[in-house]
Parts: sequence; structure tokens; C-alpha cells
Amino acid sequence: MEAVTGATGYIGSLLVKRLAGEGRVVRALARDPSRLDLPAGAHAVEADLLRPRGLAAALEGCRVAYYLVHSMESATADGGDFASRDRRAAEAFVAAANAAGVERVVYLGGLTPRAGPPSRHLASRLEVERMLLDGLPRSTALRASIVVGAGSSSFRIIVRLVERLRVLPLAGFGARRTRPIDERDVLDYLALTPRTIAAAGRTLDVAGPQELTFAEIIARVAELMGVGRPTLRLPSGAMQGGAAVVARLSGQPLELVRPLMESLEHDLLPRNDDALRLYGLRPRSFDRAVDHALADWERAERLGAR
Repeated sequence: MEAVTGATGYIGSLLVKRLAGEGRVVRALARDPSRLDLPAGAHAVEADLLRPRGLAAALEGCRVAYYLVHSMESATADGGDFASRDRRAAEAFVAAANAAGVERVVYLGGLTPRAGPPSRHLASRLEVERMLLDGLPRSTALRASIVVGAGSSSFRIIVRLVERLRVLPLAGFGARRTRPIDERDVLDYLALTPRTIAAAGRTLDVAGPQELTFAEIIARVAELMGVGRPTLRLPSGAMQGGAAVVARLSGQPLELVRPLMESLEHDLLPRNDDALRLYGLRPRSFDRAVDHALADWERAERLGAR
């Protein structure tokens, strides 16, 4: 049996469907199980990593557990920030997983810069990664940059900006490079990890095949949406305080947008392509990923600029 924490989230909900569709028995953990829309083969269990009483029982009998819980709130009711919230959740999870006899945890975090310090958001992801690998040494941490999918917060911000702005302002972050990855490839990596023995105890970077600047990402999304959007180059630092504007335009919470924008200070590129060799996957192109994501989006909601 496999447990999925964060089962109501974007990747978590897709992963539950993917695993159940393969005939794997899945236990979906959520603070509010009533929000779950579960396929056959998946079972809901109420669990809150910040109130860990009963968490070990929720994990009992699970050989593998997926850790897909992230906090983005800038502050919590008890005065803590998202980093302290994530730290407490990871501590509780490690203790419960060990008590329940979980053999392996699969974690999805973020690519980190090779030059310069990580943002607060990425530093918190790194801390959680270390806690999971130290506490459960046979675990695997996967790191990804922008996930291209209709439910991805990063992708939704880009689409909304393209849709609502006639000219796209770009400051220094426009030249930063990354390798966006199709959500279907992320799900492939996650689903294959428990069966990939050589991935145990490792941190692996997962990425799409194309290295793109953020300016190129925005331009390609606009092109694939069928609209022309000229860019306006601004001096570095010109968009200080821009997170509030982006949050308003994209309809995403400021508590989510601000740490994501802070992560654009440096290139976010994989250290190597070891994951491709270990898993034998052939990631989809950026254009294929965007086309699939936009089609998914429009099945639920019409895009004004498409």
C-alpha cells in the first residue's frame, strides 16, 4: 500500500488517480477528506501533519509514502512562517513514518540555484528534503522547476499575465534560465520511483528537455495561446514590490506569488541528467506540455486570450 500526503493538492490529486489507475492500492491523506474525489482503489484517511496525533496509524501498513505537503503562507496563526510550519510538519511525518514502518518516502521539491543562495522558499524545500532523507535514508527526493500543467500555480500565473497584459514587463529575471517540465513527466517520475531501486537514498533533478529563459517561456506561452505580447525590458530591481501587482493580475494569493518571484533571482537548472538514465524516460517538449496544459484548462474554463 502507498500513502499520498497532500492528496487534495495539485500534484497529489493527480498522483492518486495515476497510482490507482495502475491498480496500486492508495491511501489518500488529507486534512479534509470530504474534498477528495477518489477513484476506485484509493481510500481517504483524515490526517494533519501539524496536528500529528493519529498520523502513525494513518500510515500503518504503507510501504511507501509520498510527501507532497508544502506551506506557502507568510505567517501562521501561532506567529510562525512557512519555513517553521514546513519544519514542524516534516518532523512529525518522519517520526510517524518510522513508527508505522514506512520503508521509503518520495518527496517532490524544487531545483536550487548553482550560483548564489536559494530563496527562502527553496531553502525551506531543501531543509525538508534533508530531514526526510536523514530520517528515512532509503527515501528519494525529486527536484523540479516550473511544472507545466493546468493546475500549476507557476504556469497559471504566466497564463494570466499573458491573458491580461498587452505588454509584458520583464526585469532581470527575464534572462534567468530553467528547464520547465510537463506535469505528465513529473507523474511518471513519481510513480516509477518506488520501483527504481537505484533511486533510493538519492536526490535527483528532474527537468524537461529544453533550457529556456523566463522571457522565452512567456513568449512561447503567448505564441501557443495565439496572441502577440511584446515585452518591455526594465532595469534590474525595477519590479521591486511587483509581487503584489502580479498577485492581483493573476488571481493568485500574494503569499504564494512573493516567494515564487523571489526564486527567480538565479538560474534554476538541473545539476545533471542522472534521472533520465535511471528512469529511462523521454520527457515531452515544452510546446507539447503547454498545449496539453491549455487544453486541460479550457475543459474547465474558457481562456479569454485563446
